[in-house]
Amino acid sequence: MEYNPKLLEKKWQDIWSKNSVYKSYNKVEGKENYYVLEMFAYPSGNLHVGHLKNYTIGDAIARYKKMRGFNVLHPFGWDSFGLPAENAAISNNTHPSIWTKKNIAEMRNQLKAMGFSYDWDREIETYKAEYYKFNQKFFIDMYKKGLVYKKKSYVNWCPDCHTVLANEQVEQGKCWRHGKTDVIQKELSQWYFKITDYAEELLQDLELLKDGWPSEVLAMQKNWIGKSTGAEIDFKLADYDKTISVFTTRPDTLYGVTYCVIAPEHPLVNDLVLKNSPELKDEIDSMLNEDKISRESDDKEKIGIFSGLYVIHPLTNEKIKLYIANYVLMSYGSGAVMAVAAHDERDYKFAKKYNLEIKEVIKPDKELEMPYTGAGHLINSSEFDGMKNSQAKKEIVKKLEKLGLGRKKVNYRLHDWLISRQRYWGTPIPVLYDEDGNIYLEEEKNLPVLQADDIEFTGQGNPIETSKKYKNVILPNGKKGYRETDTMDTFVDSSWYYLRYLDPKNEKEPFKKEDANSFTPVSQYIGGIEHAVMHLLYARFIHKALRDMNYLDTDEPFKRLLTQGMVLSYSYYSKEKRAYLFSKDVEVKNNIAYDKETGEELVSKLEKMSKSKNNGVNPIDIVDEFGADAARLFILFAAPPEQELEWSSNGVQGAYRFINRLVLLFDKSLEFAKKGEINLNNRSEFDTELQRKLHQTIKKVIESMEDNFHFNTAIAALMELLNVMSKYFNDVIEAKNETQESAKIWYEALLNMILMLAPFTPHIADELLGELKEDISFNKDFPKYDEELTKEDTVNLVVQVNGKLRDTIKLKLGFSEEVAKEHALNSENIKRFTDGKEIVKIIYVKDKLVNIVIR
Repeated sequence: MEYNPKLLEKKWQDIWSKNSVYKSYNKVEGKENYYVLEMFAYPSGNLHVGHLKNYTIGDAIARYKKMRGFNVLHPFGWDSFGLPAENAAISNNTHPSIWTKKNIAEMRNQLKAMGFSYDWDREIETYKAEYYKFNQKFFIDMYKKGLVYKKKSYVNWCPDCHTVLANEQVEQGKCWRHGKTDVIQKELSQWYFKITDYAEELLQDLELLKDGWPSEVLAMQKNWIGKSTGAEIDFKLADYDKTISVFTTRPDTLYGVTYCVIAPEHPLVNDLVLKNSPELKDEIDSMLNEDKISRESDDKEKIGIFSGLYVIHPLTNEKIKLYIANYVLMSYGSGAVMAVAAHDERDYKFAKKYNLEIKEVIKPDKELEMPYTGAGHLINSSEFDGMKNSQAKKEIVKKLEKLGLGRKKVNYRLHDWLISRQRYWGTPIPVLYDEDGNIYLEEEKNLPVLQADDIEFTGQGNPIETSKKYKNVILPNGKKGYRETDTMDTFVDSSWYYLRYLDPKNEKEPFKKEDANSFTPVSQYIGGIEHAVMHLLYARFIHKALRDMNYLDTDEPFKRLLTQGMVLSYSYYSKEKRAYLFSKDVEVKNNIAYDKETGEELVSKLEKMSKSKNNGVNPIDIVDEFGADAARLFILFAAPPEQELEWSSNGVQGAYRFINRLVLLFDKSLEFAKKGEINLNNRSEFDTELQRKLHQTIKKVIESMEDNFHFNTAIAALMELLNVMSKYFNDVIEAKNETQESAKIWYEALLNMILMLAPFTPHIADELLGELKEDISFNKDFPKYDEELTKEDTVNLVVQVNGKLRDTIKLKLGFSEEVAKEHALNSENIKRFTDGKEIVKIIYVKDKLVNIVIR
């Protein structure tokens, strides 16, 4: 048999497709459901092998679980709305759907070439109306439940393009399109999902996931939700009938407040500050237009201005200056803070910069430099002087509550989910307005609200605004109105897609409740840790909201999560060409990379595979040269799934050689193998050794797969088994040293070796199973081991002389102490140390060692 993976793999992919081998069912009598899912794919163009690690892991799990007797669901689809498609439409003067369809077709072909076991009948594409109409249905249901609202907020705005920019479109404060225009913050009316209503449940239910999710992801979600327990304290605005409420975790420092600060986005800035002091507008706008992420950074310079207003301290009645500063954001608490410079790092830096009063109210047990943020006892705090600050937190809040100026408060860093996008390529928001701006929900009988079909992609503003046909409507009451032109954030699409796979052709319902209850939480979810917060948190929120709207009964979307490590490869940068070169244009000599064309020495670096750095490897190239099975085997063997993997063509060649060795061994010995029941009493020592190794390997592979899918150790065990099988072939089959059981034991070894490899290398597995006249691997059970056959019947007895290891002797189990001592004394290695010496005593530890003491 000649191993030609290119022909063999195409043959089996056609057979699998023609016979609908991977068709899945929502219920199979007598089988437990198992849902394995890789994170949604964005159709960006060609895949590289960095992407394939995720899908290869998922496919190996799906195949293994199917062979272990589960009813496996393993679907695939496309997260196909989003910014890149719209940008491509603007750049190429085409429609986003054309770009999207083309990319999906290319990537689907790449995936099929890898032989993944997806049920393609369940494929979904979120840009199609049959999918996004249910986004609109959920929006309407959530609005009615009070989980959707609209409010004004600040967004990135390009004055030249007249459009809102996503954070990733802002490059060093400039618009990505032309790099000359400063991006500003503009206040627009935006739609929000009220995820904060679920903040406590999202936090508490992390406990349900602790045995199935990586601890790093749980920690990231916990920190993102950011629960803080403290107090909300009211500072009345001097000379005005207004109050500013601040949240603090340190009410014990209240007497140390020397000024207060509000965010430049705070409503009070427009309502009062700028009316009184319009000359402050430029400075306030400058703070507003700073990057929000850097504003929160500890090392960011603290910038502020005096607002001209004062607040009244709730306990001392002192007038305190009110500042506006860049280090306070509206996204946390109320957008206002009480500043205690003596006991807070940021407040201290700000106070030193603007020469503001610093008042110490917590005294540490020993003198320390300010700001002091630890424990101690209160000073300069009226009747609370001398009290431990931990106790003072409670007592000061009690006093505030009696005065009606404060209260206990739990705060969350998590803020509501802004879903508005001023772009075309997304789900239309099903909302209408009358001429006075009053909101009307689209009637459900009119869903889906289809995308506008008469738009222009000019790069100027929201394309939907160019469509009068889309915008202008007649309201249910017969009056003229207009349609919402914002579209939904694409995270909405990916927050429930795992449920749509359950019934993707259903036109009336997004999915059936009974299916959702039986398949969620998803048994095994696989994807990158970069989605630990946004996608996973949004999916958890939407799942709980759907539960509360009676779509399903389960509490969480994903039971187990595997975050796969990145695939790394070398990138090569040319300083002369100011660009990254493809590896085919690079020559490496003595570990130094050169440009083949110019001879220039290149900067080389091992980095994450990326199209932008030209270091991605096209899987089709690998398939053409070595085959999909070799690529899959290397990806799974080279590193544990959660760790980084360095891509290596030598490694793929090694995987190919392993498969080829198996094929050659199979081909040479196929006629010898005979199927039949094995009589254990008629085995030779060679037979016993092979069968023991086989059952030990089955046990090891199962344990590796069940223990968080350690594919690398499973494959290593199979490689060891192949070595033992090769030795058996030489010692028994080639040497014609067989017993009447040898042919049956060899058949057992070949069959089970192939079945164990099948989740990793399905094409060659099915080819070899065909040669054995067996059914394809997807229809077979995974091998089982006999515990008795895994046990060793020999032991390696350690022999020491005066406590030093001098030999190891293999003995059959059941030997006596006398036999052990006799073999030890007669060992040629031991005689070199004992001849001519007096043996004082011999120490024996049962089945473990013999220590001969001499002098």
